[in-house]
Formats: sequence, C-alpha cells, structure tokens
Amino acid sequence: MASDRAELPPTGQVYAARSRVEILEFFRQKEALVFTLIFPSMLLLIFGAVLNFELAPGLTFVQYFMAGMVASGVLASGFQNLAITIAIERSEGRLKRLSGTPMPKSAYFVGKIVQVIVVGVATIALLFVVGVVVYGVDLPSTAAKWATLVWVTLLGLAACSLLGIAFSSAIKNGKSAPAIVTPIALVLQFTSGVFFVFTDLPDWMQNFAAIFPLKWLTQGMRAAFLPDSFAAQEAAGSFELGRVALVLGAWTIAGMVLSILVFRWRDRADG
Repeated sequence: MASDRAELPPTGQVYAARSRVEILEFFRQKEALVFTLIFPSMLLLIFGAVLNFELAPGLTFVQYFMAGMVASGVLASGFQNLAITIAIERSEGRLKRLSGTPMPKSAYFVGKIVQVIVVGVATIALLFVVGVVVYGVDLPSTAAKWATLVWVTLLGLAACSLLGIAFSSAIKNGKSAPAIVTPIALVLQFTSGVFFVFTDLPDWMQNFAAIFPLKWLTQGMRAAFLPDSFAAQEAAGSFELGRVALVLGAWTIAGMVLSILVFRWRDRADG
C-alpha cells in the first residue's frame, strides 16, 4: 500500500536547501548585515585612524588591533548572530512551525552553522581589505601563521556558534535579545585585549577575561598577525597556542552539551 506521506528528498539536499535559506535570510536583513558583517570593519577604520601609533619598532597598534577585530568578527558571526536571531525566531513562532514540519530538526542547525561559516569568512575578508588597503596591515607572513589563523577561526566559530545557540534559550523575549547580547559582547571585547593591549589591563580584568573564549581567540589571532618576537610581551611570555586550542575546544564541548540540554523550539509562553 502506497504511503500517503510524500517522500522527503535525500538528507544532503535538505541540508543544502536549508543552508541556502539561512544564508539568503541573513543577507536580506539590513540590521544583521550592518552589525555583524560590516561593523567590525567600521571599528577598524575608526580606531585605526585615531590610534595609529607604534607599539614597538615596526609594529603599529592597527596591526595589533586587526587581530582583535578578526576575533571579534568571529564572536559576532557566531555568538551574537545566533543568540539574537534564534531568540527572535523562537518568539515569532518560527521555530515551533519548523519543528512541526517533516524537515529533520538537524537541518535547522546545519543551516545555521553553514550561515555562520559564510558570514564569518566574509567578515574576515572585509577586514583584510580594509586593513591592507587603508592601513597597510600585514597579513600572516608564513604558511604556519596562515594555518594558525584557519584553525583558530574554525575552532572559535564552533565554540561561539554553540554558545550562541545555547544562550538563545536564556532570552525570554526576542525583542530584547539585542539589548541582552550586545552588552555581553562589548564587555568581553573591552576585557579580552581587543581595544587595548591585553597586558596593559588590570590583573583582575585579565583573570576575568581568561574564563571566556574571546580572550583566547584574540591571543590565537595575535599569533597569526604579530611577529614571533611579540610573544614575549604576552602575559605568559608566549602565545600559548596549545592552551588556546584546549580552552576553545573545552568551550566547544560545553556549548554542545548546553545546547542539547537547554535548547527549546517553543517560546516559554507556549509551554
């Protein structure tokens, strides 16, 4: 007897279709486009114009700032982007409707992750253009530094994305999501060595920042963008890439566990 239910396309096609929807939706939202994709480059332009001085012979603050802004772009593409958009989609009932369709629920998360990767790469590429063309910033100088940039970016995107998915469930109302998520991101940026040289910050601030992934993201990015000689200026006297990988990996696992435990398809008002 023929089934009354239409056969679903292969899972790969469903994932690809959902990923395309997520990417198109992002680029159609002017607010997300500006504050996630363009805003890091705007900050690089502004701060670079004001603070374009030498930190050390041959090393400008803009070169240091580039590492922090790339890390901030990863945070914005993953944590800020998903925490805000998922909370809004939940409040609007879109997640509830999606959960009631034949689409595998995993397709929703695959689509979000693909979107984050595309947005993250685009954000970093735009930062590269602004940094190189406007301020003459040096890109990673060796294959090893490019490899560091790639793995720190991917691990950072994974950690920030999963934490964003989990944190979205802590937001009661989608309308308040930007007001809740943005200050958190700003506090982390100001304490993690994005806007200031990390070792110039008070010890308590350094210790606070070391709990969270952005500090380690910026440190990993400095290993990619700054000369090896600058490692001696770090708090531990080195870039600690092994610890960067360990901490970001731990946050990735924590984000995955939290996402599984707390993610909700329905708004709390729906029960």
